[in-house]
Amino acid sequence: MIQRYAIRTFKLTVLAGASAVLLAACERPLDVDLRGGFGDGFTTADAATGPLAPRPAPDNRGVISYPNYQVAVARQGDTLADVANRVGTDVSSLSRYNGIDPTITLRKDEIIALPTRVAEPSPATGASGTGPISTAAVDIQTLAGGAINRSPASAGVQTSTLPPAQTVARSNPQKQTGVEPVRHRVERGETAYTIARLYAVPVATLAEWNGLGADFSVREGQFLLIPVGQQSAPPRNATVPASATAQTTLPGAGSPTPTPPSAAKPLPPVDAKPVPATPPAAAKPVADVGKTTQPTSSARMISPVQGSIIRAYSKGKNEGINIKGSAGAAVKAADGGTVAAITQSAEGVPIIVIRHPDNLLTVYANVSDVSVAKGDNVSKGASIAKLRGGDDSFVHFEVRKGFDSVDPAPYLN
Repeated sequence: MIQRYAIRTFKLTVLAGASAVLLAACERPLDVDLRGGFGDGFTTADAATGPLAPRPAPDNRGVISYPNYQVAVARQGDTLADVANRVGTDVSSLSRYNGIDPTITLRKDEIIALPTRVAEPSPATGASGTGPISTAAVDIQTLAGGAINRSPASAGVQTSTLPPAQTVARSNPQKQTGVEPVRHRVERGETAYTIARLYAVPVATLAEWNGLGADFSVREGQFLLIPVGQQSAPPRNATVPASATAQTTLPGAGSPTPTPPSAAKPLPPVDAKPVPATPPAAAKPVADVGKTTQPTSSARMISPVQGSIIRAYSKGKNEGINIKGSAGAAVKAADGGTVAAITQSAEGVPIIVIRHPDNLLTVYANVSDVSVAKGDNVSKGASIAKLRGGDDSFVHFEVRKGFDSVDPAPYLN
């Protein structure tokens, strides 16, 4: 009897200790991934705690439009047929595209992918702006058009040939701005947890964006919108503390080499004089191939930033190209000309417009630290601004023939 009582007391002690450990673990976000073991195992809980933006509000039809796709948001009690009738699309193609029976009742706020584009949102449909939600850097024509029209024309520009309708087009309603999220199609075997871990976002935010149920269940072939982070423009004229620049190095520059131990005190003197080394005889060239010359480029313009193109030109969707570069790098004039305008986006980010011969304009958006003024003459390759920091270290570059955008590639290559 005494032995049974001792065993029961030991079990209760172990259970109490385990409960204390679990309560202590609740101070951090719980990671249900047990592949890395307990305690010090791998966890992505900290990576998913960054601030995320709320999902954009749909218009009265439930449509959310982006440059590359459109989705519809279901209402309480909706079926796929109700959604199709409201947005003006075919219910059978909508059913095949999403893999949903037209008569099944949808969850509130469930995302339905549209196979074809419908009428764009506008104030007439209850939207805050006109057209798809796109980045502010794309809508350069609306932001800088008035400043271009008010700038003095140089002798080489034929402003009389511009149609007067271009000026009227500037009064269109303001476009909606934002970041286009990734649209993920669920594959067999995936769950909401694995998808949230893949994109390092909280599963609760993923469910809120896509109207998932309380069990976070998803189906094969379902389209999900991946939440995006909050976008905020950096403060203008921000200065970097001297201590920060003294202790950090530029990306790719490497860390300073520490002083080796042998440099703490001088080496002992050497009595013997070093024997001068005999320089090796120059190798005789096999054939006279001539002198190496500097390669030349016949392109009219140069790239404003040395980097990679992260978004290509697409007429009507992206009126220029986005070039990724190092934060703080110089933004250069693609060709010689006159600064026609310096304006800014809704977030206060500067936009520079330079006028060139042959009725050409170049636009440089998403920059900082502008070093030129309106009316300045700039030469090809002259520094006019700098790249912003963080994830916004790219320049949106456009080439316009009059007011119509053209592909910058033929001018750069």
